[in-house]
This record gives sequence, C-alpha cells and structure tokens, in this order.
Amino acid sequence: MTQNSHQVASAMDQISLNHLNLDFNSIFLLTVTICAFLIPVVVILPPIPVRKSDALLQTHSKAGVEGAKSNLRNQFDPSHAPRDGHPPTVHSLVIYPVKSCRGIEVTRSKVLPAGLEFDRLFTLAQLKSPFPVAVDASDEDKGRHSWHFVTQRQFSRLATVQVDLWLPDEMKLRKQSMRTREAFLIMRFPWRESGWRGVLSVLAAKLGQGLAAQPEKEIFLPVDFPSEAEIAEKGYTYDDVTIWKDTVRALNMGKELPEELGRYLGVSNKLSLFRIDPAALREVYRCAPRKETAGYQPVTGFQDAYPLHLINLSSMQKFSADVPKDEDMKELNVLRFRANMILSGAPAYEEETWKRIRLRPGSSRLYNDAAFHVSCRTVRCKMPNVDPVSGFRHASEPDKSLRTYRAVDEGAPRLGCLGMQLTPLFDPSLGEDDRESWIAVGMTVDVEERGEHVYMKQ
Repeated sequence: MTQNSHQVASAMDQISLNHLNLDFNSIFLLTVTICAFLIPVVVILPPIPVRKSDALLQTHSKAGVEGAKSNLRNQFDPSHAPRDGHPPTVHSLVIYPVKSCRGIEVTRSKVLPAGLEFDRLFTLAQLKSPFPVAVDASDEDKGRHSWHFVTQRQFSRLATVQVDLWLPDEMKLRKQSMRTREAFLIMRFPWRESGWRGVLSVLAAKLGQGLAAQPEKEIFLPVDFPSEAEIAEKGYTYDDVTIWKDTVRALNMGKELPEELGRYLGVSNKLSLFRIDPAALREVYRCAPRKETAGYQPVTGFQDAYPLHLINLSSMQKFSADVPKDEDMKELNVLRFRANMILSGAPAYEEETWKRIRLRPGSSRLYNDAAFHVSCRTVRCKMPNVDPVSGFRHASEPDKSLRTYRAVDEGAPRLGCLGMQLTPLFDPSLGEDDRESWIAVGMTVDVEERGEHVYMKQ
C-alpha cells in the first residue's frame, strides 16, 4: 500500500507539473501576441493626451525660423565685419510676444507705431504690497496692492518659457473649407507632476516628441485683443500695471495662467498675465522725436522704453572680446540683449553716431523703404547675465564688463550701454490706420543723419 501511495502521489505531481507548464506556456504566448499587436499601434498612434495646440496644425502654421535655418548660428563669425563698398544689412529679426520669455526669430515683420507686429503684447506681473509701510500708515495704505511687471532680472527661468506664434495658413484653410484671420500664442514651460502622473507625462512626452522631450504645460492665448463681450464672458478685468516708472491700464488675463507657472518660476506673490490695450498704449517722450517731428505721438506697448531695439554684431563681437569667459559663460550670445533688429557689416559702435536711418530693400524682396529715428543708447541692467537658452544667471557677467568698458553716455554715468533704441517714422501724409511699413532680413541700412546721443532718464 505504501508503494502504491508513492506511485499515485508521483503521478499526481507529474500531472500538476504538466498543467503548470501548460499554463506558463499559454501565458507566455498570449503575452507575446499582445505585445506584437500593441507595439506597432503605440509607435504609429502613441497614447498621448491631445493638446489644444494640436488642433492648430490643421489650420495654422508656426511663425519663425529655428535650428539650422537660424541666421544667428554664425553670429560669432568674423564675416560680420564691415566690407568696403557694402552697406550694413539686417541679419536677423526677433520678436518677443511675451515680455522676458523666449523670443521668435523671423525673416520679416510689419512695423507699427508701437514697434514690430506681435512684439511685447503681453507681460507677466506679480501683485505686490507696499514695503516698507510707516507705523502710522492707514489701514488702506497698508492693504494697498499693485501689479508690477516681472522679468528675467528677478526670475531667470522666464528665459526657458517657450512662446510659439501660430498664424492662419491659407492653403490649410482652403483644404478645411474654413476662413479665419485669428492668430494664437502658445506658451510652454517644463513641468512634471509628482507620482505616477509624472511618470506617465514623461512617457507621453517621449512617445510623442522623441527621447529628448520632457513634459510641459502649455497656455493657449488669442493674439487679437478681445471684444467687450469676450472680456465679460472670460471674466477679465482692467487693472493698472507698472513697468519701470510707467503705470498703464491693461487687460488682466490672469485666469489663463495655471498655478504651476508661478511655482516653476519661483514667484511667491500672486502672478498674472496682462495684455496691452491697443487703445491705451504708453506714450514715449524723453529722447524720442516729438509729435511735430514724427507726425504722430510715439507710443509703445510693454517694451522697456522705446518701440524697437537695434544691435550691431560687430559691436557685440568687440565687446564680447573684453568679457572674461569661464565655465558658466563660454560665449556671449546676442540673444542675451533681446534686440529686435540685429545688423551685420557696420563698424563696431558706429550705430551710436546714427540719428536717422532708412532701411532699403536690398536682397529682402521687399519694395518699400522703412525709416527710423535712432533715439538713444540702450542702457543695460543685469538681465543680460541670464543665459537665453538655459536660464542660468551668471554671477557677474556681462554686467561687470558693461559697467567697466561701456559707460560711454554722460546721461547714464557708471552704467553700461550696448545697442540703440529706435522709433518708427512714417510718411506724414498717412492716416492713423495706415501707419505701417515692413522690414526684412537682407535690407540695407542707409544712414541719413548723424549726431550725438545723451541718454535721458525716465
């Protein structure tokens, strides 16, 4: 009986083992079959969340040039030095739709009284309380808050906030049997959620945009100033916002900002987004031409002081040679200085002798001129210390070198200057709605008037 029992037990163990092998083999085959089916599906149709900006691919095209097409790839090349018999040319154009965020390099741009089209339409601002407050100040004074613009000077990560401009594409619209003239901005900043959501967001970013991609949050903004009905519907408000010493009434669109943006930037106060009101632009005086000279009152949006900013690559290269380099700054990118118009072929610092210039068509394929009053030098703060790609703030440069080598304006003692501020000029016969011109890469610079510059403080 004992021997028979052992034989029966052994047979049962063998049967169980066979069943186990069968189950394992079945599970393995099933897993392989599922993977073989899912992998091509995931590659062709990756399971990534749909973004608002994805819809724009059907009707709009992204403005600007990037990567290998950028004219600024050769900004350090000696070819930007002046050449006998050749006038200076426009080498690159850059717009900054959201003040202090990343810019967009373009090949051409419309010039309006307030500056380049789409430039500095928005600014971020924080709500600040008065400080210090007198002991005997009233409760009203102690509780008074005001909006103040923010830049990379305080929050260097603004340099890493990407801004894309999407413009209507006629060919795409025809295919969709649609018509629209609306343009949109997409603000994007790196953001990873905590926990399993963060893991999924990383996976989705890499599946959708490549292995180097990181998860982001995006903010979808219409470019056109909203109607009163849209303002009421969205719950926007008009509030005062301070830019340097100017205070302007602008549209508070803070409802469009996710709270994560403030955390990403490191802003502890309440953060909001303001849109300049085209009917309430800031009037420009100081070194700008008077209304009698320009034929209109010079104005600007959320630019620091003047409508446009010009910089000369020869000047940049000469100044850069005086700036000590280290591991934190191996080269001085011209984008640190956030100019709109970047020139090639002018002698170093010659732009500081210009008072009036005219851009002529050159190789730009444009047929009209564009005139500008060269209003004053650009007095520099510490913002160029921030790397425009990484957002890293250098401890001292180039601010220290600017103050050492470029304190050249008697109106701004002990302050460094680099670049020039411009005010657009238009045919005096043009009406208010017709004041516009175009500029493009390849235009040549004709200096019509020269003179001295003395900076006037705000």
